[in-house]
Amino acid sequence: MGFADQRFTVNLSILFTELPLPERPAAAAAAGFTAVELWWPWADSPTPARSELDALRKAVDDAGVRLTGLNFYAGRLPGPDRGALSVPGEESERFRANVQVAADFAEALGCTALNALYGNRVDGVDPAEQDALALENLALAARAADRIGAVLLVEALNGPESPRYPLVSAPAAIGIVDKVNEATGLGNAKFLMDLYHLSMNGEDLPSVIERYTPKTGHVQIADDPGRGAPGTGSLPLADLLDRLAKAGYEGWIGLEYKPGDRTGADTFAWLPPTARAAR
Repeated sequence: MGFADQRFTVNLSILFTELPLPERPAAAAAAGFTAVELWWPWADSPTPARSELDALRKAVDDAGVRLTGLNFYAGRLPGPDRGALSVPGEESERFRANVQVAADFAEALGCTALNALYGNRVDGVDPAEQDALALENLALAARAADRIGAVLLVEALNGPESPRYPLVSAPAAIGIVDKVNEATGLGNAKFLMDLYHLSMNGEDLPSVIERYTPKTGHVQIADDPGRGAPGTGSLPLADLLDRLAKAGYEGWIGLEYKPGDRTGADTFAWLPPTARAAR
């Protein structure tokens, strides 16, 4: 099976970055893809002007691609920020202000997966206080996602690159998924299984796939080391995706890797053109 029979979606926040954001959906379509995903595009604004939201929505619509995933506001990505919802004060307020805006934008494009990054630990704040705030805000986000028929994704990052982020293992993220579902009773919180981050944490990926696929709502990939395209590192990604399929995963595979010195369609030379359009 390998790469040929997967459903791939391109993360336009890390790929096609040689182009202005409004041009990236069309570039993804020209490269043969039918689906895209995004981090929150306005790092400094959880509530951008309607004209900005409409312009990006139009760019996605005009390109004829589907938006399959969207992050809630999480600060500067890439950069030092890793989420806002567990950071007391202004940042968590910015997250809360973003929740309905992001959900409405996602609904307008038929997006059914919203990712809420947990947030870094903060000096001088009790971790228990941050965890309580996180659960409150994740429940708010889960309800907003449920309103539009979407799932809420909870992601584990990796300790070497995000040392202050508390969810740096699959079990840690799954624990939060379970708490959110218990708090809301909705059952729409799911695990975002990013194989690059989990590999960087030294986890047993076949075991993670076997144990947690039933609670997984989305998968993202990049090779390790280097976070490059498949084939640039040593991760057996084709084999791992086969394992996911055999474990029952039928969702999207997000391409969230660094393109290196390649641009445009050349970034995807590893993937046959016939495998890029969702079937």
